[in-house]
Amino acid sequence: MKKNENIFLGKKILIYGLGKSGISSYKFLKDRAKVHLFDDNLKINLKLKKKLINFQKISLIEFDIIIISPGIDIHKCKLTKYLKKNLSKIYTDLDVFYSFYSNESITITGTNGKSTTAKILFDVLLDQKKDVRLIGNIGNPALSEKKITKKTIFVIEASSYQLEYSKIFSSKYAIILNISADHIERHKSLKNYINAKFRLLDSQTKKCFAYVKKDDKFIKNKLKSEKFKSKIIKVNTKKNYDLFKKINNNYFITDTNKENLSFIIEISKKLKLKRYLLLKTIQKFKGLKYRQQTIFKNNSLTIINDSKSTSFSSSIGVLKSNSNILWLLGGIHKKGDRLHLKKKDFKNVRAFIYGKNKKFFNKELKNKVKFQNFNQLSDALKNIFDLIEREKLTHNIILFSPCAASFDSFKNFEDRGYYFSKLIKKHFNGK
Repeated sequence: MKKNENIFLGKKILIYGLGKSGISSYKFLKDRAKVHLFDDNLKINLKLKKKLINFQKISLIEFDIIIISPGIDIHKCKLTKYLKKNLSKIYTDLDVFYSFYSNESITITGTNGKSTTAKILFDVLLDQKKDVRLIGNIGNPALSEKKITKKTIFVIEASSYQLEYSKIFSSKYAIILNISADHIERHKSLKNYINAKFRLLDSQTKKCFAYVKKDDKFIKNKLKSEKFKSKIIKVNTKKNYDLFKKINNNYFITDTNKENLSFIIEISKKLKLKRYLLLKTIQKFKGLKYRQQTIFKNNSLTIINDSKSTSFSSSIGVLKSNSNILWLLGGIHKKGDRLHLKKKDFKNVRAFIYGKNKKFFNKELKNKVKFQNFNQLSDALKNIFDLIEREKLTHNIILFSPCAASFDSFKNFEDRGYYFSKLIKKHFNGK
C-alpha cells in the first residue's frame, strides 16, 4: 500500500450507485472516510439503509468527493444537476484503487474483445505462477480483492464508462484493442467515446507502455492528433505469428480471436513470460460464456451462442471466418453502427432478423445477405430448424450473434444468452 496520505482518507464522500462496484467502494472506504450512500432505487440493499442519504439532503452537505458507479449516466439520473455542478469532485472506484495500491497493473479497453483478452492474459499469468487478480468489468470489483502483496499483478478490464470519469487512475501497461462506434447514446459523440478510451493513455508516464492496434483508423487518427508520454507499441493484428502455427484450438480460428491473441503475444515479450507455458495456456482456453461460445456440435451442425455481440463490429470476425451460416440477429441497434462488410465477404450466409427494430437491420443487410423477418427470437430459431430439416442442410452453423443491445426483451446479454441456450436444449430434448 502507498505510504503517503491520499485524497480519499478522512474525506466526506458520497458513493452514488449501489451495484457491485458501489458496494465494494463502500466496504473499502467505510473505515477510512466519512461515507454516505445514494442510489436512484432506494429499495435495494436494505442492509445499507442507515447509510443511505435522502435526496433532498445531498445538496446541503459539502461533499469532498463523489464516487459514481460505471452504470450512472450523469445526463440521465436523479442527481443530474448536482453532478454537473460538481464535475471536479467526481471519481471512480479505479481512482480509489490506484490511490491505495502501487502494484503493477495491465488495463485492457477497446470496443470488442476486452473480456476475452483479459481472461486469456489472466490465465496466462496464473499458469506462469504469478499472483494475479482479474478485476474491473470482468472478475471482482477493483476494491474487493484481499490479501494483496507487493508481487500481486492486476489485470483490469476497463470500460469507457469507468475511464470517462477517472481522474487519477493510471496503469503501467495499457491496451486498446480496437475502436468502433459504440455507446454513442451515453457519450453523445464518437469523439467523446474515443477520448474516454484514450484517458487510459493520457494518465500514463514515460515509464509506462501502451499497446494499440496498428491499423485501427480511429486509433491512428488519435495518435496523429495528440502526443502521449508513454511508449506506444503498435500491434500488427494481421501478422501471422509463429505461435499461431503451433495452436491446435478451434477457438482461435476467427480473425477476431487471433487479434486478441496478438496483444497477448506482444505484451508477453515485455513481461518475459515463458513461451512454452504461454502456448500451453492458449491450447486449453475455452472462451467465455456467450462470447462466440460453441454450445452444440455434431458432424452436420454447429451452434454458436454469441449473445455478447452488441454491434456489427463484434460479429465480423466469426462471419468472415466461416461459411454456411444461418445468422440470428436483432435487438436495439447501437447509434452510428454500420455493417462494414460487402456481399463478397459473406460465404453462403442467410440472416434471420427478430424483434421490433427490423427496419434498421433490413437496411444494413440489403443487397449483402438474404434475410427474413420474425417477431420473436424463438420464431426465427424454429424457422431455421425447419429449414435445415426441409432442405436437408449439412455442415451448417447456427450463429446467434445479435449485433444489438438486449434491453428490448432481456435484462442483459447474459439473460439473452441463457434464453437462447435454453431454446436449443428444448429443441433437442423434444426430439
